[in-house]
Amino acid sequence: MDRIDRKLLNLMQRDASRTNVDMADAVGLSPSSCLRRLQRLRKSGVIDRIVAILNPARAGRAIKALVTVELKLHGEQHMRRFLDLASAEDAVSHAYSVTGATDVVLMLRLRDMEEFDALCDRLFRDQNNVARFFTMVVIRTAKEETAIRLD
Repeated sequence: MDRIDRKLLNLMQRDASRTNVDMADAVGLSPSSCLRRLQRLRKSGVIDRIVAILNPARAGRAIKALVTVELKLHGEQHMRRFLDLASAEDAVSHAYSVTGATDVVLMLRLRDMEEFDALCDRLFRDQNNVARFFTMVVIRTAKEETAIRLD
C-alpha cells in the first residue's frame, strides 16, 4: 500500500459516496487508475465493506450502553457460546472477547430501557454462564470514529 492508496482510503473513510472521478481528481490520478486501485484494495480485503453510518438517535436507537461480562466457566467453547448468543441480539452492535478481569465487552444501541431489560433476561440469566455483568450507560460521547488513521 503506497501513499496514494492511503489517500484514497482516507477519502473513502470520510465519504465513500464520492464519485470515482472526484476521488481520482483529489489524489491526482486518472479515473481508470483510481478505479483499478480501489478494486485492488477491495479484492485484497483492505476495504472490508462499504456501509452507511446512521445517526443512532434519528434511527430510534438513542441509548448507548457498554456492558462488561464475567463468565462463570472459561474456555473457548464457553466463550464462543456466549459471544454467539450476544451477537445474535439486534441491540448488540459490538461484542468483544477481552483480556483481564472481564471476559466480554458489549456495546449496545437501545431504543429504551424496556429493551435493555428484556435483553438482560435473555443474555445474563444463569444458563448463559454469566457470573456477573456491569452496565455503563453513555451520557455524552466525546469521540466516536469509524475511520482508521492511515499516515
